[in-house]
Amino acid sequence: MSWIISLVILIALLAYALFNFFSQRRAVKPLSQEEFIEGYRKAQLFDVREPNEYEGGHILGARNIPLTQIKTRLTELRKDKPIYLYCQNSMRSGKAAQILRKKGYTDIYQLKGGFKQWTGKIRTGK
Repeated sequence: MSWIISLVILIALLAYALFNFFSQRRAVKPLSQEEFIEGYRKAQLFDVREPNEYEGGHILGARNIPLTQIKTRLTELRKDKPIYLYCQNSMRSGKAAQILRKKGYTDIYQLKGGFKQWTGKIRTGK
């Protein structure tokens, strides 16, 4: 009997993971570093990591809006300009994109592989 419960839980977790994966794919377009560099200067660039991570190093020109604050800071984002997001490894930026998509933002991109893969110019501190 307990193996049935375990199987149901495993199936539920798998279903949730698949739903989340496909939901993120609909919400955001991942870009290589080269593609990201081509477009981010004409867009809104947001680092969705926490402030201490941002201050440790961020892409030149990025503004810090942590994922934990994105719902309360939507007024800082424009719907008429593309939004470029990144985090440490693409997980949080994917979640941020899902939130933004639900709020009516449509032109959303993320840095594939996140900041840990970035080899371009960075700035430390605020």
